[in-house]
Amino acid sequence: MHRPPPLSLLCRLLLVPLLLAALPASADDDRLDVVAPWEINSLDPVQSGLILGRMQVAETLIDSDDTGALVPGLATRWQSPDATHWHLTLRQGVHFHDGTPMTPKSVAASLERTLDRPGVLAQADILEVTPTDQGVDLVLAQPFAALPALLSHYSTQILAPAAYDNDGQVTRIIATGPYQVTQLALPQRLDSTRFEAYWGKAPAIATTRYLAAPRSETRTLMAQSGDADLVFTLDPVSLARLRMTPGLALFAEPIPRTVALKLNATHPGLDTPALRHAISLGIDRDGIAQGILRRSDAAAHQLLPPSMARWHLSDRAPEARNLDRARQLLASEGWTPGPDGILSRNGTRLALTLTTFADRPELPVIATALQAQLRELGMDVQVNVGNASEIPASHQDGSLNMALLGRNYGLVPDPLPTLMQDFGPTGGDWGAMNWSSPALQDIFTELTRHTDPARRDALAQQAATLLADERPVIPVVSYMQTLAASSRLEGVSLDPFERSYRLADMRWGD
Repeated sequence: MHRPPPLSLLCRLLLVPLLLAALPASADDDRLDVVAPWEINSLDPVQSGLILGRMQVAETLIDSDDTGALVPGLATRWQSPDATHWHLTLRQGVHFHDGTPMTPKSVAASLERTLDRPGVLAQADILEVTPTDQGVDLVLAQPFAALPALLSHYSTQILAPAAYDNDGQVTRIIATGPYQVTQLALPQRLDSTRFEAYWGKAPAIATTRYLAAPRSETRTLMAQSGDADLVFTLDPVSLARLRMTPGLALFAEPIPRTVALKLNATHPGLDTPALRHAISLGIDRDGIAQGILRRSDAAAHQLLPPSMARWHLSDRAPEARNLDRARQLLASEGWTPGPDGILSRNGTRLALTLTTFADRPELPVIATALQAQLRELGMDVQVNVGNASEIPASHQDGSLNMALLGRNYGLVPDPLPTLMQDFGPTGGDWGAMNWSSPALQDIFTELTRHTDPARRDALAQQAATLLADERPVIPVVSYMQTLAASSRLEGVSLDPFERSYRLADMRWGD
């Protein structure tokens, strides 16, 4: 990769920690350097499979295309007569990175080991995984029509038997992708090289490096200086600067990720649908979309985007900001303004902490805007910018008031498993908190059992209506994946479901 002269001493000082981490193997002109916010915190795909999949190191049995339709991965076919007994036919001629063949027995063992870990696959309640002559059979305790979608989730990536120790812990990344790991330095760096025995098309670029850089400013500087070839997740201000940088191509793609407000539904001021409706009415989505994201079409009035038509209410009108109606709803619940304009009820001020994180650079800015907008309603909101891990941690210990997060409803092509995870009986780290609906659980149960498309469409619409009315999580804006790429690279494209960085499709230009 070509390394241009330094931008400035300041830039180099800011980049020192990352550049030190990138050593030893410096200045390799042919290596494809990838930078994104996300750290690699484990060898286990259940925790870090997101990066292993995006870097095309590990693969799942089932994949998806750009429309979200399921397509063959390591399995070429999947079928079930009743959504309880499933048979998957495995792709022939696949080898793991240690040279051993992928067999029905090794796939069954990898799936069994995944079942022992918390993850989306637990939703299917799988009783048995049995290898057959050319595939695997799965027996479920009850019908689960979305099982193929679950098997496309990164946590179900297939590893070789030699990847595990005697206790079933992952000690080495030995997978099946077009790239194989050569060095892994947790939590920041992953080096890989082309796997010559890959079952599919061989990548044109032989070596890659992934570098985790949580700070948006650092990623932007690395794109400007040429210290990275692919830089993901850039804020609008940085994108504007990078448009003026020679040698870069910028990409943006709508993805099924929604920036949303997670609410503790037992906290005073958040504990009724009317109060949550008031908060929603107090949000200026159009202002945030245009002023912060610089996209007039980014306002989100539903959790799932129109591209997920089964779950999107096409006849539901967008909810415009309406402070008068919001104040009426607050007053109907007993909240009245005090001398300083802050609402109170029975001597308790409506004071809330809004927690967010900076890995997605737009979130703190949006949180500050929400703080000001909700102050107009009389809510005293303090913004806490921490690590992404603070949201699930404070959800679990009960201390969370509100959180601003970006939720990807395309983690699997069918959003049902993600919604079940977020809005189950006990809520979810990235979904509801202290809110549940027996009616919604009944809908989810029916959806897992029915394979008829028309019936599933009707049930999904019922679920979407219930979530839109109850507002345990309030949508704010939709998300756009962004990328700055070296103009030397050809074949660059964005995956709308964020499963892959598509490195194997790229090549160096002349």
